[in-house]
Amino acid sequence: MDPSGTVQETLASGEKCVSAVDAVLVQDLVRGSRVAALVESKTGFGFFMFSTKRMPVQGSDLTLEKVIPVKEDFTVEVIDDPAKAHLIGSDVPVKLCGSGQVLLLELPFGSKSGNFLTALRRAISLYTSKPPAGVLQPFAWLQRYTRKLVTADLTEFDPLSSTSQSQVAENMFEDNFADSLPEQSSSTWDDTQSWTAGDSEPDGGSSEPVVRGGSVSTMGPMLANRPSVREPIVKMYMLKEEAKYTHVKSFRIFAGTWNVNGQPATENLKAWLATDSMPPDLYAVGFQELDLSKEAFLFNDSAREEEWVKAVTHGLHPGASYRRVRLIRLVGMMLLVFVRSEHNKFLSQIEAQTVGTGIMGKMGNKGGVAVRFDFHNTSFCIVNSHLAAHTELYERRNQDYSDICARMQFSLTQPPLTIHKHNVVLWVGDLNYRLSDIENNDVKTLIDKKMFSDLLSHDQLTRQMAEKNVFLDFKEATVNFIPTYKYDPGTDDWDTSEKCRVPAWCDRVLWKGDSVSVVEYRSHRALKLSDHKPVSCLFDIGVKVIDEDNYKRVFEEVIRKLDRLENEFLPSVSLSCVELKFEHIKFLEPQKRTISITNTGQVPCQFEFICKLDEKEYCKPWLSVEPYLGFIMPGDSYPIEFEVYVNKNTAARLNSGEDRLEDILVLHLDGGKDYFVTVQGDYIPSCFGSSIEALCNMRGPIREVPVARLVDLEAGSPSKTSPEDSFDPLPIPKEIWLLVDHLYKHALHQEDLFQQPGLHSEIEEIRDCLDTGMPDTIPGRPHSMAECLLMFLESLPEPVVPYQYYTSCLDSCSNFELCKQLMSQVPEHHRNVFKYLTAFLRELLNYTDDNKLDPKTLAMIFGGLLLRPKRDEGRRQNNQQTTRRRATFIYQFLVNPYDG
Repeated sequence: MDPSGTVQETLASGEKCVSAVDAVLVQDLVRGSRVAALVESKTGFGFFMFSTKRMPVQGSDLTLEKVIPVKEDFTVEVIDDPAKAHLIGSDVPVKLCGSGQVLLLELPFGSKSGNFLTALRRAISLYTSKPPAGVLQPFAWLQRYTRKLVTADLTEFDPLSSTSQSQVAENMFEDNFADSLPEQSSSTWDDTQSWTAGDSEPDGGSSEPVVRGGSVSTMGPMLANRPSVREPIVKMYMLKEEAKYTHVKSFRIFAGTWNVNGQPATENLKAWLATDSMPPDLYAVGFQELDLSKEAFLFNDSAREEEWVKAVTHGLHPGASYRRVRLIRLVGMMLLVFVRSEHNKFLSQIEAQTVGTGIMGKMGNKGGVAVRFDFHNTSFCIVNSHLAAHTELYERRNQDYSDICARMQFSLTQPPLTIHKHNVVLWVGDLNYRLSDIENNDVKTLIDKKMFSDLLSHDQLTRQMAEKNVFLDFKEATVNFIPTYKYDPGTDDWDTSEKCRVPAWCDRVLWKGDSVSVVEYRSHRALKLSDHKPVSCLFDIGVKVIDEDNYKRVFEEVIRKLDRLENEFLPSVSLSCVELKFEHIKFLEPQKRTISITNTGQVPCQFEFICKLDEKEYCKPWLSVEPYLGFIMPGDSYPIEFEVYVNKNTAARLNSGEDRLEDILVLHLDGGKDYFVTVQGDYIPSCFGSSIEALCNMRGPIREVPVARLVDLEAGSPSKTSPEDSFDPLPIPKEIWLLVDHLYKHALHQEDLFQQPGLHSEIEEIRDCLDTGMPDTIPGRPHSMAECLLMFLESLPEPVVPYQYYTSCLDSCSNFELCKQLMSQVPEHHRNVFKYLTAFLRELLNYTDDNKLDPKTLAMIFGGLLLRPKRDEGRRQNNQQTTRRRATFIYQFLVNPYDG
C-alpha cells in the first residue's frame, strides 16, 4: 500500500506529499519500521520520517520522528552492498545526510523506492539550481513540525541524531561507495513544478568502482501524480507514437580513447581533444592503464585520477562551455562524459556501471566501464573497455567482450537495460586485438607504404568481427592511420625493447545505431608520453528532439485512451509453459529456458514475480529471471528467461543436501490474478563447494560418491559401511594437491599468474577432471589452472582458516609468533591445507624475476580467500583496513619460514 495518502492526511493545507515509501531504519544491528516522505510547500521541500505501529499504515499509526530541510547540504547515497550482490530484489541500503544528521535506511527493491529517491534528488536539484527568490526563511514552515517531534523509544531504536551515532552507522558500510547523486541544474522552481519519478538508481559494479556525479535534468513532467505502475505503460504508448512528436536533429560527438601506460598527465591534451574547428556537442573520453600501481590494482585507489581529470577539463575545445556529466573509474579504466552547457538540461536518466573481467571476474585491471543517458529522446550507452592482452589470447578478448555485455546492467529502469538496449552505443578502448600471421618486418614495410587495407587482413578484430564472434552489429570507420601500439614512450619510434612488440591497432572506436555518420577517424601522434597513441572518432549523430506542444497533445490522447480501457477491461495473460525442467546442472555452468507471456486482454498490463508468504526473495539464489518485471501491450508477447546458475554461494547447500533445485515462482498480474511457475532441476555434485573435511574423506572423485554418503560427509559423519570406505582420511583434499602440483610443474615462471584470468572453456574442463578423475592429466593452461585454484578456495563453505579464528587472526596479524600460535589451534586438515598453500606461494616467490610476483600482491589475493568472515558479517568488515589486515596475516607466512 502506498503510504503517500496517509502522510498527506498529517500535513497542513497547501503542503503536498510528493512521494512516500515504507522503509527500515538501521542503527548497528537494530532495525525498525518507518515511513519516509518528501513533502513540498510553496517555498521548499522537507524530508519527513515517521515511526509506525503497524503495516500497512493508517493515519493514526504515524508519529513524526524526523524533519530535515532539503537544501544544499542534503545528500542521498545508495550504498552498494557486496554481501547482497547475488540477490535479485534485495532491499536497497540508503544513506541520507542533512543539517548535521545521518540516517541509514533500507528501502524495498522496486519502482516505488526508485521513484522516491528520484523525487529526493530532484528536490535537491531544484533548491541548488534556483533557490526561492525573495524568501528570507524558506524553511520556516517546518518549524510547526519540529515542535511536535517525538523521540523514538530507545528500547526499540535511537534515531541517528548525534555525530557519534552517525559515525558508528557509517562504519557499518564499506568505505568506498559509488556516488549515485547526479546534480541537476535545468529544472526551475515554481509552484506548479511537476514530478516524474524513476530518473535515478544506484551506480556501481564490481570491484568498488569510483563514480563522480554530474548533471541531470528531467523531461516528461506530465506523468506527475500518476500511479508509478502506470508510468511505464504510458511510456510504451508514447514510444509507439514517437514520430508524431519528435524530429531528428544532428549533434556532433567526440569519442576518444588512450592507454596512458600509468604516466602522469604532463602533456596538453588539446592536441587530442580540440583539433577541430567546430566544438563538439558532447565528449566521451576513455582512458586505460591510468594507474599501474599496486594500490590501484588491489584497492581501486588511484592518485592519477585527479590530474588526468584536470588535464581533460583544460583540454576541451575552447569554443564552447562544457559541464561534466559523469566520471566512472574502475582501477585504470576511466570514462569521462562532458556536454555543452546549453545541452545539459536535455540529458536525463544518467547512470554509470562497471564490470571487471580480471581473475575470477572480479579484478578490475581488465573489463569495462560505461555511462548511459538519454539525450533529448535518444538513448546513449558509452562503453570504455580494456580487454585481455597478448597476441595469442584473442579468444580471451572475445570472452571479455561477452562478459561485459552480459553483466553490464543499468538498473535505473525496470526491467534493467543492457548495453545493446540503447538507440546508440559507442564503444571505445584498448581492445588489445593484434596482428596475426605476419612478421614484424613485413608489418613495418606495409606501414611505410601505407598499405593499411592489406595489413588489416591480419587484424584480429577485423577477422573476429567478420566471423561474427565479437561485436556483432557494431561498425568501425575505415582505418587510415598507422597502428597506435607499441612505441618507445616519449617518441614516435616502434618498440625497441627486448620483446620488440609487433605494431597493432589496439586502440579502437566502434559504434552501433541508426542515424550515425563518421566525420573523421584518426590517431593523434603529437602526444608521445605513452607507448600507445590516442585515438578519436568524430561523429554526427541524429538525435530525436521532442516538440513540446505535439508531445502534450499525444500524451493527453494516450491518457484518455488508457482511462477508457482501464474502466472497461481487466488484464489477462497466457503463459507458454508453467513447468520448467533443467537437467544435469554443473557448477558455474548456467542453463537457460525461456517461456513467453502473452497479453490476451484488451489493456496493457504489468507483470512481476513476487515473494511468497514469509519469504524475502521471489526465487532461490541459484535461479534468476530476466525480466522479473515487465509491461506488455495488448496482443504482444514477451520472452522471460529463466537461468539456473550454481556458484560459490549456492553450491555448498546443494552438495550437502540442505537445498535442492526446486522452486515455485509466483507471477503476479497487476489488477489481475496470480500464476505459478514450477522450476526443477538435477544438480551434479562438485568438489567446488564441498568442505575440506568431506573431500579429505573421499578416496575417489566426487562423482563416484553416492549422494547419501556425500550428505553424511558434509554433515560430519562419514560412513564406513564398505571396504573401499575404510581408509584413513587424506591429509589435504586431492583436488587441491592436483591443482597446486600442476602449477608447481608448469607455472613457476608464468608471468601474471593469479592476476590474468583463464578461459571459461578450460575452467569447465578442469572442473570435470577434478569431479570425475578423467583424464588422468589435468587439462588447461596455467592461467586457467590458477583461476581454478582461487575459485576452489573461494567456494569452500568454511574457509581454510575457519570462521571462528577470523577476528583473532586480524588482531594478531602484525605479530608472526601470534599468527603461528593461532594456526596451531586450527583443525588438522585446514592447517595442512594452509601449510601446503603457503609453501607453494613461497616457492613461487623464488622465481620473481620471471613471474613478476611479489609477497604483497600474493598476500592481497589470497588474504581474502584463506581468511574471510561469514557472509552476514562481510558488509561491515569489507573495508580497506580489514582487507589490509587479512593480507598482512598471510604476508607473515610468505616472508617467514613456516612448517606448521
